[in-house]
Amino acid sequence: MSTVIEQSVEARLVAAAPRMADIPATLHYDGDDPFAVRMTFPAPATLEGVDVCWTFARDLLAAGMEAPEGDGDVRVRPYGYDRTVMEFHAPEGTAVIHVRSGELRRFLEATSELVPTGLEHLHLDLDHGLAELMREA
Repeated sequence: MSTVIEQSVEARLVAAAPRMADIPATLHYDGDDPFAVRMTFPAPATLEGVDVCWTFARDLLAAGMEAPEGDGDVRVRPYGYDRTVMEFHAPEGTAVIHVRSGELRRFLEATSELVPTGLEHLHLDLDHGLAELMREA
């Protein structure tokens, strides 16, 4: 059984222009890193012209769909009935996107089937992680 889930989502970039640009993004979850979610934006959608990947807590995404969450680089909040706002803060500026809440719910449900929420600690390979740390030291 695969321990990785990837799901494409349509993100809508909030900008000063009246029409928000649609940009592709991919949500990624790896059961070997059970607390984290990654969201990747392809090179054509970024200012730098390279893929940009943000890593944040799965719990942040889930909680932010219900009420505003996050006070760091990634912030999530509900927006109306069917949208979720995600903010990505970097030294270069802030990107604000809207994502359909249904897409995020489907992704979170799939991650919970792979690693149930609250049981992430049972999926950590602490021996491997410690060996990696010791090798880097």
